[in-house]
Amino acid sequence: MQRSEEKHRGKGYLMACALIIFAWHLLAIMLNSVALPSPLEVLFTFINQRSFLLPHLLISLIRVVCGIALAVSLAVPLGLLSYEDEIDKIVAPIVYLLYPIPHIVLLPLIILLFGLGNLSKVILIAIIVFFQILVTTRDAARNLNRYYVYSMLSLGADKRDVYKHVIFPACLPKILTAMRISIGTSIAVLFFVESFATTKGLGYLIMDSWSRADYLSLYASIIAMALLGFSLYILLEKIEKRACKWIYIP
Repeated sequence: MQRSEEKHRGKGYLMACALIIFAWHLLAIMLNSVALPSPLEVLFTFINQRSFLLPHLLISLIRVVCGIALAVSLAVPLGLLSYEDEIDKIVAPIVYLLYPIPHIVLLPLIILLFGLGNLSKVILIAIIVFFQILVTTRDAARNLNRYYVYSMLSLGADKRDVYKHVIFPACLPKILTAMRISIGTSIAVLFFVESFATTKGLGYLIMDSWSRADYLSLYASIIAMALLGFSLYILLEKIEKRACKWIYIP
Protein backbone atom coordinates (compact mmCIF):
# COMPACT_ATOMS: atom_id res chain seq x y z
CA MET A 1 0.00 0.00 0.00
CA GLN A 2 2.79 2.40 0.98
CA ARG A 3 4.88 1.54 -2.09
CA SER A 4 1.94 2.09 -4.42
CA GLU A 5 1.25 5.45 -2.75
CA GLU A 6 4.90 6.51 -3.16
CA LYS A 7 4.86 5.35 -6.78
CA HIS A 8 1.69 7.36 -7.43
CA ARG A 9 3.23 10.42 -5.78
CA GLY A 10 6.40 9.99 -7.83
CA LYS A 11 4.32 10.01 -11.02
CA GLY A 12 2.64 13.16 -9.79
CA TYR A 13 6.00 14.87 -9.33
CA LEU A 14 7.10 13.82 -12.82
CA MET A 15 3.88 15.12 -14.37
CA ALA A 16 4.21 18.43 -12.54
CA CYS A 17 7.84 18.73 -13.64
CA ALA A 18 6.92 17.96 -17.24
CA LEU A 19 4.13 20.56 -17.14
CA ILE A 20 6.49 23.23 -15.80
CA ILE A 21 9.11 22.42 -18.45
CA PHE A 22 6.50 22.51 -21.21
CA ALA A 23 5.17 25.89 -20.04
CA TRP A 24 8.73 27.20 -19.76
CA HIS A 25 9.61 26.00 -23.26
CA LEU A 26 6.43 27.48 -24.71
CA LEU A 27 7.06 30.83 -23.01
CA ALA A 28 10.68 30.87 -24.23
CA ILE A 29 9.47 30.39 -27.81
CA MET A 30 6.82 33.09 -27.49
CA LEU A 31 9.15 35.70 -25.95
CA ASN A 32 12.20 34.77 -28.04
CA SER A 33 14.48 36.60 -25.60
CA VAL A 34 18.04 35.88 -24.47
CA ALA A 35 16.80 36.52 -20.93
CA LEU A 36 14.68 33.36 -21.11
CA PRO A 37 16.66 30.47 -22.63
CA SER A 38 15.02 27.14 -23.34
CA PRO A 39 14.90 24.56 -20.54
CA LEU A 40 17.09 22.19 -22.57
CA GLU A 41 19.90 24.77 -22.76
CA VAL A 42 19.62 25.41 -19.02
CA LEU A 43 19.68 21.67 -18.32
CA PHE A 44 22.92 21.24 -20.28
CA THR A 45 24.43 24.21 -18.44
CA PHE A 46 23.34 22.76 -15.09
CA ILE A 47 24.98 19.42 -15.90
CA ASN A 48 28.19 21.03 -17.16
CA GLN A 49 28.45 23.27 -14.09
CA ARG A 50 27.48 20.67 -11.49
CA SER A 51 31.00 20.44 -10.05
CA PHE A 52 31.05 24.24 -9.73
CA LEU A 53 27.53 24.46 -8.27
CA LEU A 54 27.95 21.68 -5.71
CA PRO A 55 30.23 23.53 -3.21
CA HIS A 56 27.93 26.56 -3.25
CA LEU A 57 24.89 24.32 -2.82
CA LEU A 58 26.49 22.61 0.19
CA ILE A 59 27.26 25.97 1.80
CA SER A 60 23.66 27.11 1.29
CA LEU A 61 22.41 23.78 2.65
CA ILE A 62 24.48 24.16 5.82
CA ARG A 63 23.21 27.70 6.37
CA VAL A 64 19.56 26.71 5.95
CA VAL A 65 19.78 23.55 8.07
CA CYS A 66 21.63 25.30 10.88
CA GLY A 67 19.16 28.19 10.84
CA ILE A 68 16.13 25.90 10.98
CA ALA A 69 17.74 23.67 13.64
CA LEU A 70 18.51 26.69 15.82
CA ALA A 71 14.95 27.99 15.46
CA VAL A 72 13.41 24.59 16.24
CA SER A 73 15.60 24.07 19.33
CA LEU A 74 14.30 27.34 20.79
CA ALA A 75 10.76 27.63 19.44
CA VAL A 76 9.47 24.10 20.08
CA PRO A 77 10.24 23.93 23.83
CA LEU A 78 8.90 27.46 24.34
CA GLY A 79 5.77 26.68 22.35
CA LEU A 80 5.10 23.45 24.23
CA LEU A 81 5.63 25.12 27.61
CA SER A 82 3.00 27.67 26.60
CA TYR A 83 0.48 24.99 27.52
CA GLU A 84 1.02 26.30 31.05
CA ASP A 85 -1.04 29.43 31.62
CA GLU A 86 1.70 31.05 33.70
CA ILE A 87 4.26 30.70 30.91
CA ASP A 88 1.82 31.67 28.17
CA LYS A 89 1.15 34.95 29.96
CA ILE A 90 4.79 35.80 29.22
CA VAL A 91 5.11 34.22 25.77
CA ALA A 92 1.88 35.52 24.24
CA PRO A 93 2.63 39.27 24.63
CA ILE A 94 6.14 38.73 23.21
CA VAL A 95 4.70 36.92 20.19
CA TYR A 96 2.01 39.55 19.61
CA LEU A 97 4.54 42.38 19.80
CA LEU A 98 7.42 40.90 17.80
CA TYR A 99 5.83 38.53 15.27
CA PRO A 100 4.21 41.23 13.06
CA ILE A 101 7.56 43.02 12.65
CA PRO A 102 9.25 42.28 9.26
CA HIS A 103 12.35 40.67 10.74
CA ILE A 104 14.29 40.91 7.48
CA VAL A 105 14.95 44.57 8.37
CA LEU A 106 17.15 43.33 11.23
CA LEU A 107 19.86 42.23 8.78
CA PRO A 108 22.02 45.39 9.10
CA LEU A 109 21.88 45.14 12.89
CA ILE A 110 22.72 41.43 12.86
CA ILE A 111 25.68 42.05 10.54
CA LEU A 112 26.94 44.78 12.90
CA LEU A 113 26.69 42.42 15.87
CA PHE A 114 27.84 39.12 14.34
CA GLY A 115 29.89 40.14 11.30
CA LEU A 116 29.66 39.17 7.63
CA GLY A 117 30.33 35.46 8.07
CA ASN A 118 28.00 32.47 8.20
CA LEU A 119 26.85 33.21 11.75
CA SER A 120 24.90 36.33 10.83
CA LYS A 121 23.18 34.51 7.95
CA VAL A 122 22.23 31.57 10.14
CA ILE A 123 20.92 33.85 12.90
CA LEU A 124 18.72 35.86 10.54
CA ILE A 125 17.21 32.66 9.08
CA ALA A 126 16.67 31.35 12.63
CA ILE A 127 14.98 34.56 13.83
CA ILE A 128 12.49 34.62 10.96
CA VAL A 129 11.70 30.90 11.11
CA PHE A 130 11.61 30.92 14.92
CA PHE A 131 8.38 32.92 15.09
CA GLN A 132 6.64 30.77 12.47
CA ILE A 133 7.38 27.59 14.43
CA LEU A 134 6.69 29.19 17.81
CA VAL A 135 3.24 30.49 16.84
CA THR A 136 2.18 27.14 15.37
CA THR A 137 3.53 25.11 18.30
CA ARG A 138 1.98 27.43 20.87
CA ASP A 139 -1.43 27.31 19.17
CA ALA A 140 -1.26 23.51 19.00
CA ALA A 141 -0.41 23.26 22.70
CA ARG A 142 -3.05 25.78 23.77
CA ASN A 143 -5.78 24.06 21.72
CA LEU A 144 -5.00 20.61 23.13
CA ASN A 145 -7.98 18.98 24.83
CA ARG A 146 -7.10 19.09 28.52
CA TYR A 147 -9.07 15.93 29.23
CA TYR A 148 -6.19 13.99 27.65
CA VAL A 149 -3.89 15.49 30.27
CA TYR A 150 -6.35 14.81 33.08
CA SER A 151 -6.51 11.15 32.00
CA MET A 152 -2.75 10.84 32.30
CA LEU A 153 -2.69 12.60 35.66
CA SER A 154 -5.40 10.28 36.97
CA LEU A 155 -3.11 7.34 36.16
CA GLY A 156 -0.35 8.81 38.31
CA ALA A 157 1.74 10.48 35.58
CA ASP A 158 3.91 13.45 36.49
CA LYS A 159 4.35 16.61 34.41
CA ARG A 160 7.30 15.15 32.50
CA ASP A 161 5.21 12.13 31.44
CA VAL A 162 2.39 14.44 30.34
CA TYR A 163 4.70 16.40 28.05
CA LYS A 164 6.41 13.26 26.75
CA HIS A 165 3.34 11.12 26.08
CA VAL A 166 0.54 13.64 25.47
CA ILE A 167 1.51 17.22 24.67
CA PHE A 168 4.53 16.63 22.45
CA PRO A 169 2.97 13.79 20.35
CA ALA A 170 -0.24 15.79 19.93
CA CYS A 171 1.67 18.88 18.76
CA LEU A 172 4.24 17.05 16.63
CA PRO A 173 2.22 17.03 13.35
CA LYS A 174 1.67 20.78 13.63
CA ILE A 175 5.35 21.32 14.44
CA LEU A 176 6.43 19.41 11.34
CA THR A 177 3.90 21.31 9.24
CA ALA A 178 5.39 24.57 10.51
CA MET A 179 8.85 23.29 9.64
CA ARG A 180 7.73 22.48 6.09
CA ILE A 181 6.40 26.00 5.71
CA SER A 182 9.61 27.36 7.19
CA ILE A 183 11.67 25.66 4.46
CA GLY A 184 10.20 27.93 1.80
CA THR A 185 10.70 30.96 4.04
CA SER A 186 14.28 30.01 4.88
CA ILE A 187 15.16 29.54 1.19
CA ALA A 188 13.78 33.01 0.42
CA VAL A 189 15.76 34.52 3.30
CA LEU A 190 18.82 32.56 2.19
CA PHE A 191 18.72 34.21 -1.22
CA PHE A 192 18.46 37.63 0.43
CA VAL A 193 21.37 37.14 2.84
CA GLU A 194 23.58 35.57 0.17
CA SER A 195 22.94 38.30 -2.38
CA PHE A 196 25.54 40.64 -0.91
CA ALA A 197 28.66 40.70 1.31
CA THR A 198 29.58 37.12 0.38
CA THR A 199 31.23 35.15 -2.40
CA LYS A 200 29.75 31.77 -1.54
CA GLY A 201 26.30 30.27 -1.81
CA LEU A 202 23.58 29.93 -4.43
CA GLY A 203 22.21 33.40 -3.75
CA TYR A 204 25.59 34.86 -4.60
CA LEU A 205 25.76 32.83 -7.82
CA ILE A 206 22.31 34.03 -8.89
CA MET A 207 23.15 37.70 -8.36
CA ASP A 208 26.61 37.32 -9.89
CA SER A 209 25.21 35.64 -13.01
CA TRP A 210 22.53 38.32 -13.28
CA SER A 211 25.10 41.13 -13.06
CA ARG A 212 27.17 39.48 -15.83
CA ALA A 213 24.07 38.82 -17.98
CA ASP A 214 24.99 35.11 -17.94
CA TYR A 215 21.41 33.91 -18.13
CA LEU A 216 22.19 30.23 -18.53
CA SER A 217 24.20 30.21 -15.30
CA LEU A 218 21.49 32.32 -13.68
CA TYR A 219 18.79 29.75 -14.38
CA ALA A 220 21.11 26.86 -13.48
CA SER A 221 21.68 28.45 -10.06
CA ILE A 222 17.94 29.01 -9.61
CA ILE A 223 17.30 25.34 -10.38
CA ALA A 224 19.94 24.35 -7.83
CA MET A 225 18.21 26.47 -5.18
CA ALA A 226 14.83 24.99 -6.12
CA LEU A 227 16.26 21.48 -5.79
CA LEU A 228 17.67 22.41 -2.40
CA GLY A 229 14.26 23.45 -1.11
CA PHE A 230 12.50 20.48 -2.73
CA SER A 231 14.98 17.98 -1.23
CA LEU A 232 14.54 19.42 2.26
CA TYR A 233 10.77 19.34 1.86
CA ILE A 234 10.78 15.67 0.79
CA LEU A 235 13.17 14.76 3.62
CA LEU A 236 10.90 16.39 6.18
CA GLU A 237 7.88 14.64 4.71
CA LYS A 238 9.62 11.26 5.17
CA ILE A 239 10.49 12.18 8.75
CA GLU A 240 6.85 13.05 9.38
CA LYS A 241 5.68 9.68 8.06
CA ARG A 242 8.02 7.90 10.45
CA ALA A 243 7.40 10.12 13.46
CA CYS A 244 3.62 10.48 13.02
CA LYS A 245 2.61 7.04 11.79
CA TRP A 246 -0.88 7.33 13.27
CA ILE A 247 -1.74 10.05 10.73
CA TYR A 248 -1.03 7.78 7.75
CA ILE A 249 -2.92 4.71 8.98
CA PRO A 250 -5.40 3.82 6.18
